[in-house]
Amino acid sequence: MLFNVPNSLTWARIALIPLFVGVFYLPDSWLDAEEKNFAATIIFIIAAATDWFDGYLARALNQTSAFGAFLDPVADKLMVAAALILLVQLARVDSIIAVVIIGREITISALREWMARVGQSAGVAVAFVGKLKTAAQMTAIPLLLYNAPLLSLDLRVIGNVLIYIAAALTLWSMGYYLHRAMPQLARYDRDIRNKSG
Repeated sequence: MLFNVPNSLTWARIALIPLFVGVFYLPDSWLDAEEKNFAATIIFIIAAATDWFDGYLARALNQTSAFGAFLDPVADKLMVAAALILLVQLARVDSIIAVVIIGREITISALREWMARVGQSAGVAVAFVGKLKTAAQMTAIPLLLYNAPLLSLDLRVIGNVLIYIAAALTLWSMGYYLHRAMPQLARYDRDIRNKSG
């Protein structure tokens, strides 16, 4: 089902991406730098909240669907990729961090698609290390977007520490998922060689 309540929230999250990026292209006479940072932070937090709500509502309303299972992670990855690219452009995140995190998402998405095709998707189900990575990443990004002290806390420093932790967890989780998938990849190669032989 393309449009039910949870999927509509996911579509809304995707629709927020151009608004989120566009805030920084508004004239300074409309919003100054601090106001742009604040607006982008709020939009990102709203988008992150819809991610939790769409999953919760899909289960609560019994409206889970194959399309929703496909669209939800796509929306998450698009939002995170847009935020990281924006933060690189604003010189708040090193480009290598963005490459590591976005590259991992592409790699694991491709791996999950392949594992699903061979009927082994359970082998790359979300693990605890993946949840830790997501938590660090989704905390770091709004802190770096806000880019100012709050209640005597320097959120920029905290955000920078967390984004490096997220990058380390990103590499760890990618290694974990690839290790879990290796037996299936090796078995697939053997089957192909046996059929061609």
